Parts: sequence; structure tokens; C-alpha cells
Amino acid sequence: MGLRKRMWPLVIHNNFTATFNMPYVNIKITEEGVTSEQKARLIEGVTNLLKDVLGKNPATTMVVIDEVPTDNWGVAGEQVSARRKRGL
Repeated sequence: MGLRKRMWPLVIHNNFTATFNMPYVNIKITEEGVTSEQKARLIEGVTNLLKDVLGKNPATTMVVIDEVPTDNWGVAGEQVSARRKRGL
């Protein structure tokens, strides 16, 4: 799970752009049937973790989940899709 701080531009209705310092977490998982409910739990859990451990404001915490096809994810020199076919 990637964890980093990002300066993020926020566009406000009158075209005024302000910059806020907000936590940004990017979770990358293989695309293997993760449900919307599971993703919601990940987002809530990571947001609460940042609040509890680092004192971050949940209202400004961003969590992004990227699902990567198993053909595009490699482990130990081979595609995850090939490993799954072998039961790994």
C-alpha cells in the first residue's frame, strides 16, 4: 500500500483555486473479484488508521483503490495469472 502526502488543488465554485495538504493513500490490488463492500471497508479502515495513528483529518483523507489485471502484475518473475492457474 502506497502512503504519501500530496498537495492537492481544490477548485472552488468561483474559479478560485486553493491548495490543501491532505493525506493520499493508493491501494493496488489484483483484479480478482473484490466487492464494492470490501472496497468501502478498505477506504473506511485506512481513513480511520490515518486518523488514529497520525491524527489526520478524515475529511481531507483521500484513498484510491486501483485494481490491476493479473496479467499486468508480476511476482517472482511471472504473471500472477500464470501463478493462479498453478494454484499459487
